Amino acid sequence: MSRYWSPVVASLKPYVPGEQPRAPGLVKLNTNENPFPPSPRAIEAIRQAADAALRLYPDPSAEPLRAALAEELGVQPAQVFVGNGSDEVLAITFQALLRHDAPLLFPDVTYSFYPSFCALYGVPFEEVPVDAGWHLRVDDYHPSRRSGGAVIFANPNAPTGLLLPLGEVERLLGQDADRVVVVDEAYIDFGGESAVSLVDRYPNLLVVQTLSKSRSLAGLRVGFAVGDVGLIEALERVKNSFNSYPLDRLSIAGAVAAVEDRAYFERTRAAVIEGRVALTDALEGLGFEVVPSAANFVFARHPDHDSGEVAAALRRRNVLVRHFRAPRVERFLRITVGTEAQHLALLEALREVLAP
Repeated sequence: MSRYWSPVVASLKPYVPGEQPRAPGLVKLNTNENPFPPSPRAIEAIRQAADAALRLYPDPSAEPLRAALAEELGVQPAQVFVGNGSDEVLAITFQALLRHDAPLLFPDVTYSFYPSFCALYGVPFEEVPVDAGWHLRVDDYHPSRRSGGAVIFANPNAPTGLLLPLGEVERLLGQDADRVVVVDEAYIDFGGESAVSLVDRYPNLLVVQTLSKSRSLAGLRVGFAVGDVGLIEALERVKNSFNSYPLDRLSIAGAVAAVEDRAYFERTRAAVIEGRVALTDALEGLGFEVVPSAANFVFARHPDHDSGEVAAALRRRNVLVRHFRAPRVERFLRITVGTEAQHLALLEALREVLAP
């Protein structure tokens, strides 16, 4: 600790991302990256952009990308906000829309970045327990039961992979028209119906998505939000008071091409979903209990083995999975859906680890 730190820095407990190792030959199933490469059209667009005018600033509003996303999602460009990954979009959302006198409400088992954002931006919060089956209960968020200034939740949830059906999302939105509801849909393309279809009916709804997962662009850092024009204007005002150029020329070009290559997206998405089913079946065959997932990962535990010890043993065998030492989830492993070869390596290592 330095004596030059501001008071807020000393109080922070930063989010800890999944390990990004430099060692070669690891089977990396710990950070929910897509096992397939990006669209070839995206790669070519990035190459062409790299040969163009990099000496010039990019479009500060990324208009070509907003237009491509609007066309894909059936909304207007003015309803789309883009940023440097969905985490930046979420950070701006916390500043612009979620700081109120009443606490922000979110599930007690969810994306662990939310408490970090709250600490950084001075947002009071209350964690609402999910039920014994890890499901979010909409009635627990009703104003008659909890006074909240806003609500945020991941759908499908992380790290469980469980999906809140669209009808339940709409029921939550209808509880209080004065309360902003943010639906964090990082994994929605792998098994759910997006709440984007509701934004024209609910001006209090903001939907946040990313191109990191289903478009294989985690290294490019492109996220976006969709909502009422008034909500998007709030995000733009914060962005332009902080960083007017969040996306560079390469990111804009690659993202536009990835969004427009619908056929490639559909093929790789289907392959991930098929891989998730196969991985679930294989893990259950080894005695694991697997939570039904709508994401590109599974959440599983073995009743006879400590998950932290299993993760460490897999790491010694060059296989990475994610283990969270946190209340309610420490008995589980989160395992990214990978390629068939990666699954075979994981399962072989697990048979060694689980052997009596």
